[in-house]
Amino acid sequence: MTSHRPRKRFGQNFLESESVIRRIVGAIAPERGDRLVEIGPGLGALTGPLLERVDRLDVVELDRDLAGALDERLGRPAGLTIHEADALRFDFAALATDAPLRIVGNLPYNISTPLMFHLLEQADRSGDGIRDMHFMLQKEVVDRICAEPGTKAWGRLGVMTRVRAEATRLFTVPPGAFRPPPKVESAIVRLVPRRLDAGRRASLAALETVVRAAFAQRRKTLRNTLRGLVDEAGFESAGIDPSRRAESLTLADFQRLTEQLSDRSAGA
Repeated sequence: MTSHRPRKRFGQNFLESESVIRRIVGAIAPERGDRLVEIGPGLGALTGPLLERVDRLDVVELDRDLAGALDERLGRPAGLTIHEADALRFDFAALATDAPLRIVGNLPYNISTPLMFHLLEQADRSGDGIRDMHFMLQKEVVDRICAEPGTKAWGRLGVMTRVRAEATRLFTVPPGAFRPPPKVESAIVRLVPRRLDAGRRASLAALETVVRAAFAQRRKTLRNTLRGLVDEAGFESAGIDPSRRAESLTLADFQRLTEQLSDRSAGA
């Protein structure tokens, strides 16, 4: 079979390191009956080892050449279902009919953030939900997702991810583990979606508004960045000093500020 030339427009970097593959599979620790879904299987480097551990595996691949050749490349294994589709538009909820999904993927860096949030949005509405997600992402993105308040990496991405999921950085992956080698380091992150109640889900848009404004100018105080959104009485009610900067706030702090925004809107 001829080799596949990685396509820049799909952000393709194929994982080839056997030791990294074994480490990823070990971190996922799939069990025979798990409902596993792989995004972007590519040449099947991770697909094959996963299929050895589970009875069935769904894969979602956008590149039609890769999707068309994958079954033959892996020896037409039983239990493999290939979906030729764009993961950003794919209805993952439709697969979660009898068990919670476990999703894994070496995500193209150019779509990793929107795809992650697409999945988090589906986690609550899928029949049995999404149990967990293991993703290979750019290390800088994982740093921001897993950052702690008070650090430079703490920002909008970390807040908006952590309100919807528990995030754990597992390990880093060097560029040499891929073909072609990317120009940056990668890292594996585990996301466990939180089950949000209706009220918390309804507040996400307001939280996004507050967080986006607060981090838009990181050097400025909350009094300046949230002007027009939260007044002095709101800061006092939330118990937050308006002279603080966004990176010093915890997720709980942002949620209290969001309640002030919601209260003002309700009273308007």
